[in-house]
Amino acid sequence: MSDKPSPLSRRQALGFIAVSAGGGVFLPGIALAQQASPYVGLALFDSGAGVCAITPEATEGPFYFDPKLQRADITEGKAGIALNVRLQVVDAACRPLAGARVDIWHCDAQGHYSGYPGQGDGQDVDTSGQSFLRGWQKTDESGLVSFATIYPGWYRGRTTHIHFKVFPNANSVMTGQLFFPDSLSEQIFTTVAPYTDRSGKRDTSNARDRIARRAGPLSQAALREVAEVYQALMIVAMKAG
Repeated sequence: MSDKPSPLSRRQALGFIAVSAGGGVFLPGIALAQQASPYVGLALFDSGAGVCAITPEATEGPFYFDPKLQRADITEGKAGIALNVRLQVVDAACRPLAGARVDIWHCDAQGHYSGYPGQGDGQDVDTSGQSFLRGWQKTDESGLVSFATIYPGWYRGRTTHIHFKVFPNANSVMTGQLFFPDSLSEQIFTTVAPYTDRSGKRDTSNARDRIARRAGPLSQAALREVAEVYQALMIVAMKAG
């Protein structure tokens, strides 16, 4: 099995276009800017768009640590569907925040996080000392960061998600989670290796995940296909202070 992230074909992608309740948006190419999504009213990734809705905070979860790795590519050879995570950090007036530190971390295709013992359905997977699918960067002048990674898998009791922390300065931090369309996740997990290699069936959708429900639509990623790489885009609007 190859360790390279494997993008979906365009034909597969066209079969995934969906907008589901509490499930996010998946759109190919330029259609993202033309269809209804949580971001249309914000002129996605443009400054001066008016007042932004503050992104809901979400729990950090049990699997955070700082591997002290400032990097754009966090895959470390993990196999899965290639994903580019693009976050734009802005204030309540949609003005980009430059120089903010952004950390992201998430599980691999088998539902395991790096750096922790006692994982997996049998609680017998130990990834201590590893740092895959973790990293941080600082936002550019447009408030943007971009991470090369893979589409996250799932583990029992949680829907598919990516964790993030934003440190706009040394004295404050915002913690959140980014969620994905259920229809896309289900298609990937049931048809694409290595996601299909694991036993069992995903037990928690966005609608059944209390953290996703509380976070609401502003924490749902907008997804699009760009040059055979899939992008997950989200604006992170922060309170003043």
